[in-house]
Amino acid sequence: MEKMQQVSSIFASGSRGIHRHFSETIWQPLMATSTSSVRILFFSVCLFIGLFISTHVFDTTMHSSPSSLSPFPEKLSDKIEFPLNCSLGNLTQTCPNDYYPKGFQNLKNVSESTHICPEFFRWIHEDLRPWAETGITKEMVEKGRETATFRLVIVNRRAYVEKYKQPYQTRDVFTIWGFLQLLRRYPGQLPDLDLMFDCFDWPLIHKKDYHEVAPPPLFRYCGDDDTLDIVFPDWSFWGWAEINIKPWESLLKDLDEGNKRTKWVDRDPYAYWKGNPWVAEHRKDLLKCNVSDTEDWNARIYIQDWIHEEQHGFKQSNLANQCIHRQESMFLFLVSFNFHELVFKFVLCRFKIYIEGSAWSVSEKYILACDSMTLMMKPHYYDFFTRGLTPVQHYWPVSMDDKCKSIKFAVDWGNNHTKKVQKIGRAASSFIQEDLKMDHVYDYMFHLLTGYSKLLKYKPTVPDNAVELCSETMACTSEGLAKQFMEESIMKGPTEMGPCTMQTPYDPQTLNSILERKDNLVKQVEKWEKEYFEKQTN
Repeated sequence: MEKMQQVSSIFASGSRGIHRHFSETIWQPLMATSTSSVRILFFSVCLFIGLFISTHVFDTTMHSSPSSLSPFPEKLSDKIEFPLNCSLGNLTQTCPNDYYPKGFQNLKNVSESTHICPEFFRWIHEDLRPWAETGITKEMVEKGRETATFRLVIVNRRAYVEKYKQPYQTRDVFTIWGFLQLLRRYPGQLPDLDLMFDCFDWPLIHKKDYHEVAPPPLFRYCGDDDTLDIVFPDWSFWGWAEINIKPWESLLKDLDEGNKRTKWVDRDPYAYWKGNPWVAEHRKDLLKCNVSDTEDWNARIYIQDWIHEEQHGFKQSNLANQCIHRQESMFLFLVSFNFHELVFKFVLCRFKIYIEGSAWSVSEKYILACDSMTLMMKPHYYDFFTRGLTPVQHYWPVSMDDKCKSIKFAVDWGNNHTKKVQKIGRAASSFIQEDLKMDHVYDYMFHLLTGYSKLLKYKPTVPDNAVELCSETMACTSEGLAKQFMEESIMKGPTEMGPCTMQTPYDPQTLNSILERKDNLVKQVEKWEKEYFEKQTN
């Protein structure tokens, strides 16, 4: 693939202020004359009026709009924008020559943030720890090419991508789009870097294979306790065009509104799940927990027919509506024990089930945002934010081995402890609305990439087969929902505040204490569950 050619700058230079100069007037003392006192009084009044007018004009000039006096206004995001210009010709091959205004890097310390990053940001230190002593060489990075979807290089504030394989749907497209928006949000602040990104689900850098040598750094969406892949925000934060899930910033507002439509106490006292069960055996097993003629495990399980949804414009897949779990005017498969009952169904439930797919599932953040207490099937994988969640505080842990009984106990317990359940549900949705707002997603990316760049032991250069990408080359040539979501999620300009302030790494004792506390809370729930069924048996 040939390198892209550059085009002339689309940004005009900053306007220059117009300076007005006023010469100071020196009045000599009035000479005593034979002029009458009336003339002296008249002259004094004229002098006073003249001084007043001059002072007023001077004051007005000095307090004119900052944009007329300086190329950089006081409020950056209100005044400086990088417009998406789709009228420059064949943008499939070119990016603007001067993508950001010259001198913009001088603004990077204009307004530093005093806001402390959320607690889960501290896991960045742990994810980068495998290279703390050795650093990262070019050979280590290129080792990740064996499985990577693309290579991203940032040099002098410009992004270059070399693609290796085609991932599922447009995961790579919107992941790269997220990198580009970070560059627009914090122009001039990201260091040069070079990384490999794998857009598939399963982490591949196994710890057991790297006892004596440093592992290749490979970025992806999830990890587990046995691997060293570096977790990064998933593509859906900028939109999931294939299934009509809007960009996260817009969706968060819709989810918040959805929570307000139906009070928790007015929802049905059941656990709800809707999704694709065919991607993993443990999801197929979940189907057995649905209500049947002979058993009610307090669960209401639905199969999401994505083919039907795509054919009908995803009209019944609005995630904000699913926060109240209402499926109106829609045929759904209520999966009973014989798997064939087709029903008209309204579902409004107090509990929502999260269960992993083939690996971690992007549905996790949407489920946690719904005020209903999340029943989380014991997860094997984590993404970049879930290590900040605590059992019984943000969700209720559910056994993966004995799903149906565990769900039944959780719902029965919850319906008998309504205040505690509502508190857990609200804590989760508050975490999603506050700690996982889009500002923090970008700040997590910024701190992770900055920390990663500091470990590089070489100066990144643009690969021979890499192509320069920018917002214009991606958005202007896209169509349909992809183009709509890019236009909706684009960073129009830099933010007023810098990134949040990172906390220090965990010391080993503190980290072990956190992990032990979470483990003990899960064991406590398991103990309650065991006692519950023992009493029923007796």
